[in-house]
Amino acid sequence: MNKLTAFEDTVSWFGNTEWGLGLPFPWLMAALATAAELAGAICLALGLFTRLISIPLIITMLVAIFAVHWHNGWQAIADAQAPFANAQVIAATEKLERARSILQTHGNYQWLTASGKFVVLNNGIEFATTYLIMLLALIALGSGKYHSMDYWLHNVFLRKTNRGEAQA
Repeated sequence: MNKLTAFEDTVSWFGNTEWGLGLPFPWLMAALATAAELAGAICLALGLFTRLISIPLIITMLVAIFAVHWHNGWQAIADAQAPFANAQVIAATEKLERARSILQTHGNYQWLTASGKFVVLNNGIEFATTYLIMLLALIALGSGKYHSMDYWLHNVFLRKTNRGEAQA
């Protein structure tokens, strides 16, 4: 929804070479990514055209992995104790402690952390790769039985086909 509601900002980020992705045809790329993500969310929630919609979503995740997140390493959230912590993540530990100290002294730290602990976002490939693996599984396995529209539409189509063959 963020891409859609701030579409002009998304186009600027997709096309800008200094502070954005520097992709060619930024309006087209932003429109395709936005459409794939919105249609994908709806279709996956309904279990409708699951295998088909997974393809543009896989392309979107590959672009996200290589164009946006790759240079940040694996971790999405900086945690120096986690496996695959790179120098950027380890350096975040000092910054996080300093930020906590400032917030405890000058801010309402209890209120800020009431919903969860204070973290530093590393923006690595972890989440995008997890989504990519999930989408590959959906292509291989489909949307499942009973709770997907794909299953029910397939059964309706088979019944109509079988009735047509029985009458012939």
